[in-house]
Amino acid sequence: MSLNALPPHSGGAINLARLLARALLAGTWQPGDLFPKEMDISNHFDVSRNQVRNALASLTAAGLLERTAGRGTQVRQMSDWHLLDPLMSEWMTGLTNLAPELIRAIYAFRFSAEPVVASLAAHAASDEDLDRLRAAFEGMKRTAQDPADRHQHAEFDVMFHDATYSASHNLVWRQMGHLLRPSIMALVHGSQHHTSTLDDSLARHQAVLDSIVHRDPQGAAAAAKEVLRRTAVDLGIVAPPSLND
Repeated sequence: MSLNALPPHSGGAINLARLLARALLAGTWQPGDLFPKEMDISNHFDVSRNQVRNALASLTAAGLLERTAGRGTQVRQMSDWHLLDPLMSEWMTGLTNLAPELIRAIYAFRFSAEPVVASLAAHAASDEDLDRLRAAFEGMKRTAQDPADRHQHAEFDVMFHDATYSASHNLVWRQMGHLLRPSIMALVHGSQHHTSTLDDSLARHQAVLDSIVHRDPQGAAAAAKEVLRRTAVDLGIVAPPSLND
């Protein structure tokens, strides 16, 4: 893939690392591909070799690239990417065009994790947690009808999931929710782009909220799974008749 496909770069090594990382996360280069050489990146963006070297060091530390003497720089397999690295989370923030394989991997994790998190929230949610969940859901309802409000709706949707992770009152899950926020946002944007109405999504989120409010862990887990079933359809991961546990 040519560097010409990338947007312009300004700033230092941190900004260059972010630009290159986001291109990798979007699938501009695939696992196993050779990555552009230092000199080519330097010439393309008109920056120093030292700046390029520092940017590539950040991508290597995050598991995106492997640099081997005599073989150049290669994109690592996605299984080697450090997706929970806070730096990776920062690079993913605002990115809505994640590579399809990455979308599937994030979705699979959420499908496994979020029913458990919702169940814990039904056990442990405080009154303050319930207020946060209700506020996020009310925001989702207010912004569900006008297509011009889709971005704001997505923000409230992610706030709802944030509140659910937080309401689990489990230190690890709460940290995971924070780190996963950018990837959840990317999936929310992607799923909304492929649906004309949000009524079904609202009904499914309402079921999660009701189950947590009524201290029904089993119901909360089942309802969270139904939210993600719909997400899978909207993302094109599965067709409706194929949905199963």
